Amino acid sequence: MIASDVESRARESRGGSSDPIYQMVARVLAQRHPGGGIVLDIGCGCGRLEPFVSNRINRYIGVDVVRYDDLPVETEFIPFDLDIGKAPLPDDFAEVVCAVEIIEHLENPRSFVRELVRLVKPGGLVIVTTPNQLSMLSKLTLIFKNQFNAFQEAPGLYPAHITALLEVDLVRIFTECGLINIEIDYSDFGRLPFTPWHWPNNLGFRGRAFSDNVLCSCKKLTCN
Repeated sequence: MIASDVESRARESRGGSSDPIYQMVARVLAQRHPGGGIVLDIGCGCGRLEPFVSNRINRYIGVDVVRYDDLPVETEFIPFDLDIGKAPLPDDFAEVVCAVEIIEHLENPRSFVRELVRLVKPGGLVIVTTPNQLSMLSKLTLIFKNQFNAFQEAPGLYPAHITALLEVDLVRIFTECGLINIEIDYSDFGRLPFTPWHWPNNLGFRGRAFSDNVLCSCKKLTCN
């Protein structure tokens, strides 16, 4: 795939996701990371994750194929095509490595997760989020339209979204890459099928069926 196509796909994502996704990441980070260290935001876009996690880290670094105009000028940034090779960073670099709504944009999810494993320190935390194919919205869209909701041929979706993964796929990939203590979480924020409205999670509409996004987190084995 030529560089211009990669950049075009990246810019179709507009460099950001919804607040409930970042809130989900912040919640898991608070639960599973003792605090401090470096957070490496792979596919950082406009850097919207940083304010959600800045109180629990010492340093934030963003990596993406393009530098978006809205990324704050003071943000540390490393340009890199996530579909090709290794990022220009050493092994065991960061205490936390996040990929928020990125894996569905990439051609080879297993290669990508191996790179996340390389970049995170032993004992460090890896966090990956992606559209939830097991939500009621996604299942009904598959039944009635023969497509997953987030992978329809629609503006902002395909060809930006090219790799649909179930949570079992994430667990399998993480396990194959040697990661441990794998946990699944949900955004608890999802759209009612075929409407512009969202499930009222304050009434108990939470979890897999009612969340548009899923998160898989895990730890890297510590050295013996």
